Amino acid sequence: MSIDQVTARIEQIQTQLAQLAGTTPSTADAFATTMNGVSGTDSSGASTSSSTAGAGTTGADVVADAKKYLGVPYVWGGTDPSKGMDCSGLVQRVYKDLGYDLPRVSYDQATQGTAVPSLAQAQPGDILCFGSPVHHVAIYIGGGKMIEEPHTGESCKISDVYETPTQIRRIIGSEAPTGSGGTTGSTSLGGIAARVGTGTPYSDLINQAAASTGVPAGLIAAVAKQESGFNARAVSGAGAQGIMQLMPGTAHGLGVTNSFDPAQAIDGGARLLKSLLTKFGGRVDLALAGYNAGAGAVVRYDGVPPYPETQNYVKDIMSMLRNGVVS
Repeated sequence: MSIDQVTARIEQIQTQLAQLAGTTPSTADAFATTMNGVSGTDSSGASTSSSTAGAGTTGADVVADAKKYLGVPYVWGGTDPSKGMDCSGLVQRVYKDLGYDLPRVSYDQATQGTAVPSLAQAQPGDILCFGSPVHHVAIYIGGGKMIEEPHTGESCKISDVYETPTQIRRIIGSEAPTGSGGTTGSTSLGGIAARVGTGTPYSDLINQAAASTGVPAGLIAAVAKQESGFNARAVSGAGAQGIMQLMPGTAHGLGVTNSFDPAQAIDGGARLLKSLLTKFGGRVDLALAGYNAGAGAVVRYDGVPPYPETQNYVKDIMSMLRNGVVS
């Protein structure tokens, strides 16, 4: 790129920033300061966000934050506004600015928060998801408009909602913000009951398995409830057996000789969860996805696979954990 092209590009960015900030930076220092403000950092690279872990955040705050990134070029896989972002990088960045921890890729973001039935009920700040499986996301700003990083060769901009979203997800008011001590629905073991009470079926066996594996008893119990409804004699159409619905091959690999024996099955299921949590860095959602669809599918899609059964499975169990259904 020639010096003239570089100068023209700087002038273009200065104009865009001036439109956002209402002032035209006239010096290199002023330009750097303004650029740092847009990227959410100061001159040392530290965050300048005034967000306090999502407290009091509204959809309007989401839209306002997203508008800071208008003009940032699309870069596939990008997450750094100083270099460029893709569609899910933009969504992740905006919510991170406001204290919410969302997954990196679009089809994982499409599992977060709560579902909104239609665009008519969408509110500013909702995530619009396109495609099946989801391959593009944007932030709704109201009035049939959205902010998106469209594709290579374009930059973050306000667009019409040009097609019917396949999913709409509401994050604000549906998930605990990062640092709030709650379970965000995607990552943390924190807040999951270490032991379950006597009101939970097979509580003694579940607590024993938790003690031996380090997997929270609440997570083991939630999986048992989702898999079989605590039915030790359950058999699925695919051939999964017992309270933890272990496939025969999986049970054999775990050393479980009788999947209909609750003690063996719960211990085996807990060890399987432990291995999946270890493999996926403690990510509860990915471990659950691996339990349902297999670890290979999670690796292949670099996240929760875009299978409706698996996505609903993860969502239902995370909802149980958030709401203390099993304790």
